[in-house]
Amino acid sequence: MKGVILAGGNGTRLHPLTFVTNKHLLPVYNKPMIYWPIETLVQCGITEILIVSGRGHAGHFLNLLGSGKKWNARFTYEVQENAGGIADALSLAEDFSDGGKIAVILGDNIFTAVGEIKKGINRFTRQKRGAMVFLKQVKDPHRFGVAEIRKGKIVGLEEKPRHPKSKFAVTGMYLYDENVFDIIRALTPSGRGELEVTDVNKAYVKQGVMFHTIISSEWRDAGTFDSLLEANVLIARAERSTKRKNGK
Repeated sequence: MKGVILAGGNGTRLHPLTFVTNKHLLPVYNKPMIYWPIETLVQCGITEILIVSGRGHAGHFLNLLGSGKKWNARFTYEVQENAGGIADALSLAEDFSDGGKIAVILGDNIFTAVGEIKKGINRFTRQKRGAMVFLKQVKDPHRFGVAEIRKGKIVGLEEKPRHPKSKFAVTGMYLYDENVFDIIRALTPSGRGELEVTDVNKAYVKQGVMFHTIISSEWRDAGTFDSLLEANVLIARAERSTKRKNGK
């Protein structure tokens, strides 16, 4: 399975930090933000990775990350000409996917442990078709996309609902079969003029082939000032704990 990291967008929620740089190049504790999703994929055994960024900072990603040799991986790069949404950015991965399944992670998503994700990926590879999302139970589900679950199956998805039907937030990690690109081509832009990943996922729910894995480890979407701070504190604690266990 190949991996895709989506690192485009304008980062407007983090202005003025992102006036002159891309959000995904900001630090999360001791590494640039984008290092964390890279390490998530690599630790899951995914080493062929496409990085999609916007026009303004594409060269910065290339200068920072290079060929991927640092991670024993191989990086490919694509440029999203306009900020047309997550699904629009994902559409650029069609040739890269080469007709196979792909693991997609948003560049601002921080996971502290990958064991549960790796199990989900292994389970998904045995499915003939469909998609998988990774869910995390949260206290404030109205801030996220929320999954409605009945009898162990996702039956509905809502984006930032006022009255959530569950506390299970959809994290920024998705697994898709090759049909995802046909689904994207059939989408129409949302009210904000973007192709939404939630609409992609709803299409799989409608087809009855949306699977899910619930994670218990920590997760943060570092796209706001508060969540960026939380991600820094979370990773700092995790890294210090690891150093103590290793006697450093």
